[in-house]
Amino acid sequence: MEINKTPQKRSLEGEHIMNEVTFFDSLFNDLIGNCAAPAGSIYYTANTPKVDVKEENQSYTIEMELPGRTENDVTIELNHDNLIIASNQEDKKQAKEEKKNETKYLLRERKYGNFKRSFCLPSDVDSDSINASFKNGVLTVTMAKKLAAMPKKIAIEAAS
Repeated sequence: MEINKTPQKRSLEGEHIMNEVTFFDSLFNDLIGNCAAPAGSIYYTANTPKVDVKEENQSYTIEMELPGRTENDVTIELNHDNLIIASNQEDKKQAKEEKKNETKYLLRERKYGNFKRSFCLPSDVDSDSINASFKNGVLTVTMAKKLAAMPKKIAIEAAS
């Protein structure tokens, strides 16, 4: 599995606040084009795997079901505020069987193929601390939150 990180460009305009609504919205950004990713670079298909997104005190976690895949089948890329998870998987067994003309499927429900999924990250994600692991067909991406700035007292001077 590989994680590509590009420098982040952030502005005060359009800052994301993480909550259930923004993560829910990010699930459908691919369909309606709300993400800041280049147009056409992200798509949503029926092959898109299911995810759980959790927020904890110090981090966010995305868990994605990827049965039948390995860490070598998945790529993760951070492009500005967009975390992009993608995979390309072909059914090699079917291709071999079709070449030999030995098998004809009567019913086929398991799907193989490509997917690309994008998540718009909130501004408090520390992009340098994004980690990913893969176990038992589940990809887990953990994103630590940035340390919050401590309040600062400002002295008031008497005007003369």
